[in-house]
Amino acid sequence: MSPSDVSSRYVKPAAEARVPELDQAEAALVEHYARLVRLGYLVLPPVLGRHRRVLAAHAVAQRALPGRKPSGKGSGLPAQRGDRRGPGGDGADAGYAYLRQRVLAGALRAGRPVRVAGRDVRWLPRTPLLLPRVVGLRLLPRADDADELALEKELSGLTAPARAAYALRRLDGLDNAVIRRVLGEAGVPERHVRAALRAADSVTGSAGLADPCSLQARPTDLLRRRQYGRTALFGGAALVLAAGALAFLPEDWGPDGAAAPPYAENAAVEAALDPQGLRRIPADVWRESSRTDFSVWPARGDALDDTALLRRALAVWARPGDDVTVSATPGTQSGPPPGPAQLLYAGETGGVSAVLLYDGLRLVRYAEPAGGEGGPVALDFARVDGADLIGASAVVISRGDGNTRYLTAPWVGGAATSDLVDPDAESVPLRVGEDGVTDPVRTPAGTEECTEFRVLEITAQGADRPYLLADLGELAPALLTHGEPGDRAGIAGATEARDRWARIACHLPSVGGGGVRAVNAWDFAEQSLPDGGGTARWVCTRTETWRGAGSRTMTQFLPPAATPGEPGVVTATAEDSPACGHRFPSVLSGVLWRSPADSWYLVAAGSEDVTAITSTGGVTGEAAGNTAALPAEEGAEAELTAELAGGGELPMLG
Repeated sequence: MSPSDVSSRYVKPAAEARVPELDQAEAALVEHYARLVRLGYLVLPPVLGRHRRVLAAHAVAQRALPGRKPSGKGSGLPAQRGDRRGPGGDGADAGYAYLRQRVLAGALRAGRPVRVAGRDVRWLPRTPLLLPRVVGLRLLPRADDADELALEKELSGLTAPARAAYALRRLDGLDNAVIRRVLGEAGVPERHVRAALRAADSVTGSAGLADPCSLQARPTDLLRRRQYGRTALFGGAALVLAAGALAFLPEDWGPDGAAAPPYAENAAVEAALDPQGLRRIPADVWRESSRTDFSVWPARGDALDDTALLRRALAVWARPGDDVTVSATPGTQSGPPPGPAQLLYAGETGGVSAVLLYDGLRLVRYAEPAGGEGGPVALDFARVDGADLIGASAVVISRGDGNTRYLTAPWVGGAATSDLVDPDAESVPLRVGEDGVTDPVRTPAGTEECTEFRVLEITAQGADRPYLLADLGELAPALLTHGEPGDRAGIAGATEARDRWARIACHLPSVGGGGVRAVNAWDFAEQSLPDGGGTARWVCTRTETWRGAGSRTMTQFLPPAATPGEPGVVTATAEDSPACGHRFPSVLSGVLWRSPADSWYLVAAGSEDVTAITSTGGVTGEAAGNTAALPAEEGAEAELTAELAGGGELPMLG
């Protein structure tokens, strides 16, 4: 038999390779164990770390033995005695060649992603082999010099097939033709084999290879191990206590307590999803009721008898699907109704079919394309508990293409729109239909430009004067007030109030989105500017929310306007701050300002209870009273503090 025949027999494809006798394979494993472990260590993924690679290399070598004794009916020829020339070159004996192939396949498999249902799942880690296992120690190959570490680092940058090609060349002295067939038997595609051989040729290091059978031992993280031990001890004690507590619980106690099984029927839940169970308030109840809020709104709209629409709205409320756009103001639960809700509106408006419901705490608006032809569905929640005559005056029933339609309360006697940016413009009457829905109003919600800011001006029975409501992108519009904190005299939509709002209206959208109930603007100071700059106003804008928390405070500096309606400058913002509120009506703020003489000043102002202002940092100085103008450099930064008339120190807002 020629040498080429011997070579081809040991590297024949796996489908034709003969499984050696069990005793022959076991003898080869004992004789060449260190070489097989080193082969596995070099091919295994470097990301495992040196300790885990050592254990995994021993594991793949030990698992390379055949799983059962062969029956002797294999189709391959037995190896000739004269050909058993050891593990070098391409003349390896059959036992070693078989084990080498198994170790190589196992090490390559460890670097591939786990396959589930024919797909690669890269995030799913492979289950580590049970044996061998070391507890309390870290085993690392000995590194005699820096060259070995440099070679190991260079090999870590290669692919697994390239590391395998390099290892076969270094350990067994195989040539490229034999390596190509050995890798092919291990399942490496031909194009990857060619790339692996080229990559193996590029390795420059020639130091000795790491020996995973010659190891050094190091302890694990002793402090972390001690912490794990304590955690396990406490966890075990807690488990024992919990198990003991279960012995004293009633026999029928379980994870859900006294609840019925999940599939059991519940009359209250079913009633909440039944369109026939919706509460409908008669039209004139609000006239006799002691309350004027959403609870006395009558049911209106042209689809009150559309059972299919109402059923869809209730079903989506209880179980919104993945395609439903759900929004809720902060602090508002978006769960199913606790019982039969109150129907406020059902009908078509603005190209959508809308259903408005009220459960005593929340407003819920369901919207779908008109005609029920399918399309985007929206479900919006807003908390409105504690609403009064003004707070329950109007609700946004539809919004689209920059237009907003409102559903007004039955006590609303008239409606108009006002442009806050242009206080000289006359209010425009707004038609309200018999179902309470207004004509579309052009509002700034969701827009970037601020050329106008239309608000709703409401005249209601029971209110002393008209008041303004602004659409800030939520279901319930926000009430606009003006004046000192706690003073409700500024709720009117009078010309003076509109003059006050003109230069700060464009900043209103920045305080929306938090479940805003009301926004108050307070002129807390006036200041004569240096170098003939005129008189500036200082305004503090504060929002109050339906849930109580989440208020936002913003101060603005309004020097004489170069053009009519020029917005003021926001100087500071804060969230959940008591400043400018009725509990703490004090505030301090400042800004760098360039005078008409091109000189820079730090101008600052505080509320009336401020007696002195001090500046430190990039601008230093002090001024008596509640305003200050200190010379400064462009871009300077300073920190302001103020003294209060009643004692104490007031930091600047934000």
